[in-house]
Amino acid sequence: MSGQQGFAVWITGIPSSGKSTITGELAKKMHDIALPVVVLESDEMRTILTPEASYSQEERDRFYRALAAIGALITRNGINVIYDATANKRAYRDHARTLIPKFVEAYVRCPIEICMQRDPKGIYRRAAAGEASTVPGVQSPYEPPVNPEITLDCQAPPAHGADAIIEKLRQLLHI
Repeated sequence: MSGQQGFAVWITGIPSSGKSTITGELAKKMHDIALPVVVLESDEMRTILTPEASYSQEERDRFYRALAAIGALITRNGINVIYDATANKRAYRDHARTLIPKFVEAYVRCPIEICMQRDPKGIYRRAAAGEASTVPGVQSPYEPPVNPEITLDCQAPPAHGADAIIEKLRQLLHI
């Protein structure tokens, strides 16, 4: 344990907005400057925390509480965290902020039409076919951040988004 508090960056936005791509770039850049980092990617974490996910409201509440607590534990041990998770309710991200003193919310703003065109996991296609009923931004509301530390344009190159987050972390004296 380093004795120094790590920081957390929660990258949020509706599905297919570019969160994972920006997360990958950010993690690489952090490794390049010798910053220890753990990525908590929601789909991967669901296989552990809710292996038979129903995406019900109750399950989402439990999942995001647990995800926030895991990230807080990691940061308390001097390791930085990137949350790659939609977290459709503002309260989920705000809860993590209460647990982690050095917290940055990065909002990937993206029109739903662009997300629907991208749709690498077929989420919007399944929603349109009636095979999914809780897609944030479609059937479930997505609450964008009110005052994120940084807002990213989904159409900018992912490396630019990662660079902007690194710069914001420097401005906030987290690195």
